[in-house]
Amino acid sequence: MSNPLVRRGLEQGIKAGHQPATPSAEELNSMYMQPSAEPQRPVDERAMTYDDVLIKTGICFAVLLAGAVLGWFMPILALPAMLLGLVLGLVNAFKREPNKGLILLYAGVEGVFLGGISGMFNAAYDGIVVQAVLATLCVFGLMFALFRFRIVRMSGKMMKFLMLAVGGYAIFALVNFAFAMFTGGAMNARNVEITIMGMTMPLGVVIGIVAVVLASLTLVADFQMIEEGVKHRIPEKYSWTCAFSLMVTLIWLYVEILRLLSYFRQN
Repeated sequence: MSNPLVRRGLEQGIKAGHQPATPSAEELNSMYMQPSAEPQRPVDERAMTYDDVLIKTGICFAVLLAGAVLGWFMPILALPAMLLGLVLGLVNAFKREPNKGLILLYAGVEGVFLGGISGMFNAAYDGIVVQAVLATLCVFGLMFALFRFRIVRMSGKMMKFLMLAVGGYAIFALVNFAFAMFTGGAMNARNVEITIMGMTMPLGVVIGIVAVVLASLTLVADFQMIEEGVKHRIPEKYSWTCAFSLMVTLIWLYVEILRLLSYFRQN
């Protein structure tokens, strides 16, 4: 999953789900005497479906794209949007129950950030944004197919490893960004030149490949999280949590692919 705390939110949903308890003999007799038709659940207690997640995800990305248009034409907003998006992402991840407004606000802010950096990358490497978008969609489709046909699944041990790996990478990325920002890029680990099998390249290429792999595996974890949520019949409101998690992962994947492609486009 894109964030272990998002997983915690899902577990809250599972606890809030409609899990039938083992009835006593008296309860069984009472149920037997009741009419066969069950009363309809209140709207706010309806169980989550795949369609709910798909619709919420679509809404989030529509808001994100609207923000991206603004960021594309006003790239100066990219840095403050990134910082605000980080704060909103942590707030949404820590919340036990999803907040629709905060999730949509996060989508809009992240859209401004993505639009800003995409415009800057595209100005330096013409056409790179289209390549990054297509690559992101291809990775998403591939990982969904691998998950759908049960070729790739996340075991408990693999999930714990992914949590540690993603957490470790997040710490590295934040520390490296801080050093790069306060030193004008002089202390950016991604720009360190390394030689592998006679080929000299920036360390950022290796880091980018590792990050893309981690983000791809995180997509599988997101798919599995959604599947578990539907299976356990968690309340519909948690479809916003699932949409948020998918959005975070796809944003991460796109940024890493965009950055990785830039290394190969350098003269």
